[in-house]
Amino acid sequence: MRDLKVTVLISGNGSNLQALIDARDSGRLGINMINVISNVADAKGLERAARAGIPSTVLEHQRFADRNEFDRALAMVIAAGEPELVILAGFMRIIGPGVLNHFEGRIINLHPSLLPLHKGTDTYQRALDAGDCEHGASIHIVTGELDGGAVISQVRIPILAGDDKHSLAARLSPMEHRLLVSTVEFFTGHDVEYREDTIFIDGNRLDNILQLQPDESLS
Repeated sequence: MRDLKVTVLISGNGSNLQALIDARDSGRLGINMINVISNVADAKGLERAARAGIPSTVLEHQRFADRNEFDRALAMVIAAGEPELVILAGFMRIIGPGVLNHFEGRIINLHPSLLPLHKGTDTYQRALDAGDCEHGASIHIVTGELDGGAVISQVRIPILAGDDKHSLAARLSPMEHRLLVSTVEFFTGHDVEYREDTIFIDGNRLDNILQLQPDESLS
């Protein structure tokens, strides 16, 4: 079985990238990581990519005249590797139509909330302020709507008495890594399509979001 060709976009530390690298190196994930792209030149995740022998590209967004010019350059760099899946793993830029038009349905994003709740930023504090009893992370198809694409998978954790945004983030972080690896693993074993705002798995409509189980499988 050939490996799934993936490109990973990052902006910072790259802990989610490292989770993918570790899963690949352990033999769990059948992926060929063809490029790691960062919009931040000194992102720590680039060091992780270099240590793992993965090619990387830096596209500093502030060096471009406007968002459209950056998007055109980003689309060209992604397309050069002909990836089957593009993974946003802590990429802190909104993906515009200049990219989406070329890779519709092939870009996924990890977002730290139980979508459709708490789109955007500062999700941990917003979950606490709302009095939510649980929090979590979601992986969704990237569309033109911020954090609005169809959700593929989620992981849930309880909000505990005394939690603040820091403790909540610390407990969720390892679960985010597990969710990302499990979801990419799911892509390697199934035919996942996105059409008419709907996800299809092996030709069947996905009616219920896949939930990460304690054994790190999706159901």
